[in-house]
Amino acid sequence: MGATTIGMMDAAYFVGRNEILSWVNNTLELSLSKVEEAASGAVYCQLMDVVHPGMVSMHKVSFDAKSEYEMIQNYKVLQDVFNKLKIGRHIEVSKLVKGRPLDNLEFLQWMKRYCDQINDNQVNSAYNAAERREACKGGKETNRRALGMGYSSQSSNKPASSASVKASSGAARRVTTENMNPNMNGNGRGGGSAGTNVNAAKHMKDLGKEQVSAVNEDYVKQITELKLSVESLEKERDFYFTKLRDIEILCQAPELSHIPVVKAVQRILYAAEDEPSVIAEAKAMMEESDRDMLSPGSQNMDDNNDFLGRGSREH
Repeated sequence: MGATTIGMMDAAYFVGRNEILSWVNNTLELSLSKVEEAASGAVYCQLMDVVHPGMVSMHKVSFDAKSEYEMIQNYKVLQDVFNKLKIGRHIEVSKLVKGRPLDNLEFLQWMKRYCDQINDNQVNSAYNAAERREACKGGKETNRRALGMGYSSQSSNKPASSASVKASSGAARRVTTENMNPNMNGNGRGGGSAGTNVNAAKHMKDLGKEQVSAVNEDYVKQITELKLSVESLEKERDFYFTKLRDIEILCQAPELSHIPVVKAVQRILYAAEDEPSVIAEAKAMMEESDRDMLSPGSQNMDDNNDFLGRGSREH
């Protein structure tokens, strides 16, 4: 089954947003933190450029698009590519430009499935995403932001580390001085209070370690509980997905696909997320089928009349 015709219950639509964002960022050398950041359409255009080099008019793509009008221009470029490649996937531009997370996540999930099929799950190592983006409006600024974010994430721990080193060094010097001068008080004169101060400092240090250890244990416990909860939810999701997938396969069987109830089930399976009337439509399909079966002139009615006619002649 091609990516352009995959059903809503396909495994492609169960890929999480973190995995999707990681795939987009690695493929396009970007630093997206939310799926709705792809709403302008520029990311979708460049993903198509990865798998079909030269097919996308990158100079017409704007990574700086802010208004819906500017975003729609990007989607026109994308639609032109879809038309050239005869891709039957419908682009719901009016929803995507609103920046709603679920709509953009679903389209990115489909994009990943399509790109994986074209590239046979391989990364196009020859593609230079930053260089291709240079031709786009706002592409250079996007590259600078992506580069800055990458550098920032790599160096974010350096100030804390330096501060820790300085603090540790200062503490080490104070402890060394105290150990070398155990009888010196704060004014540099010998006295009995020095030992008390050292013991108090040691006690506070030990108390701090205990508190940190208790907090760490609490965090570990919470993380463990969350992991178990996620695993349980994933198992439940996979169970119901398998059942629905089996139903979908059964409904696609040629000998069953014409049956009204099967058509009604398919209507429910392939309904979009924002179609609240799908159950009513499925019931209407069933009722219409029943009327057709019982209406005068139908094959079933003719068969019934023939049967009744034969019975009366026999009597």
